[in-house]
Amino acid sequence: MARAVSNFPPKQFTKPRPDAPRLLAFDIISEVNRRGGYSNLLLPQALADSTFDERDRGFTTELVYGTIRMQGLYDYIFSQISDRPWSEVDPEIIDLARMGAHQVFSMRTPPHAAVSATVDVARKKLGESKGSFINALMRKATSKELSQWLEPLQSETDVIKRMSIEYSHPEWIISAYFDLLKDENLVRDELISNNTPAKPTLVSWPGASTQEELISLGAKPTMYSRFGAFHDEPPASLDVIRHRKAGVQDEGSQLVAQIFADATSTAERTLDLCAGPGGKAALLSHICDVSGRNFVANEVSEPRAALVKKVIGRFPVIVGDARRIAESGQSFDAILADVPCTGLGALRRRPEVRWRRSLKDLAPLLQLQSEIVEGALAVLEPGGVFGFATCSPHYAETTAQVQSILKKHQDLELIDISAFLPPGLEQCTRGGALSLWGYLHNTDSMFLALFQKKR
Repeated sequence: MARAVSNFPPKQFTKPRPDAPRLLAFDIISEVNRRGGYSNLLLPQALADSTFDERDRGFTTELVYGTIRMQGLYDYIFSQISDRPWSEVDPEIIDLARMGAHQVFSMRTPPHAAVSATVDVARKKLGESKGSFINALMRKATSKELSQWLEPLQSETDVIKRMSIEYSHPEWIISAYFDLLKDENLVRDELISNNTPAKPTLVSWPGASTQEELISLGAKPTMYSRFGAFHDEPPASLDVIRHRKAGVQDEGSQLVAQIFADATSTAERTLDLCAGPGGKAALLSHICDVSGRNFVANEVSEPRAALVKKVIGRFPVIVGDARRIAESGQSFDAILADVPCTGLGALRRRPEVRWRRSLKDLAPLLQLQSEIVEGALAVLEPGGVFGFATCSPHYAETTAQVQSILKKHQDLELIDISAFLPPGLEQCTRGGALSLWGYLHNTDSMFLALFQKKR
């Protein structure tokens, strides 16, 4: 916990000398918060292009992801400090103040070092006057410990509002968790899980690599997926990754592909309907390849379709709208649709999603999901299996959609997913569908329902 700072040296009007990791972190945070960038895409590429050593890479990674993840908490602190409404302060000052606060309150950087380094970035990037403002803000912030800044919350009777600030999540997300988990302690566990950095997870691709090969490189096997492994080394440092014999994929996503593949093991033609950027498509296509099954991927975005093509080998990629897949003139006996959703299940890996999504996004997403389902079912052969997947546990995007699908399509039956669960995977079903939770399974909170069309 950060200690109060009482004795700062006099301000020195020297040339600012900000360090490269903090400069890079500020640039990426600004790109994410102000221009709609994605941290999980921008940061790895920036680090790959840098000359940082492992220590600086780790520092930059935590500073970027952690600052974005916890910015709601830091805004609460600075709203108590700023003389004007915090929402009216210049955006770049807000980003830098958050970045400085994260170093002090979450990274255990000595307060004086955090203040000095943050002010140097401000002076270099924003000019002397804004640097002085950042200096004043940071000095006030470091005058108290985090627990002292949170003392006003003790009198807050609204548990959702209190948790929203303390765990840095929008209230609507916490409310959605309460709808499903029904228990304050479980909701808190899920929020903590979302705020805990997730280590990259490797996935072997059958026919190109095996889980045993990943383990031989020093990795540890995943708990439930028979294809995955955890490795402490950066994935890009491994030949098996660079040569596209294996990939990087959360264990939850691996389980969706694994369970779907097992449930459709007799299918002759498999379609991944929403295939970009290619994680599930890569694993599914390799499983199909070694078992002699045909595989087709569909992706509406040409750039994402190009990414898919790189990882599915000889199989074709259709570039088109999933809702109009019937225009391809093909039919399939196994279709997986990992539909666009709020992404609430991957907040630990995509920290900015919690701030970009809102309740108003839900209705159009639900409509899109329903239209994609209709497109899929139009090309599903009798006796075929349809998999509806989301990277979200939200009731409206999961259980409610399942109920809607069954009500609208009397020719479908829900397949109880229990028969296809890997050994040891427990407390993971809801209404016959797969429902993972980060706090419970240490995966993204994925959902998968399986339907079979009657013959």
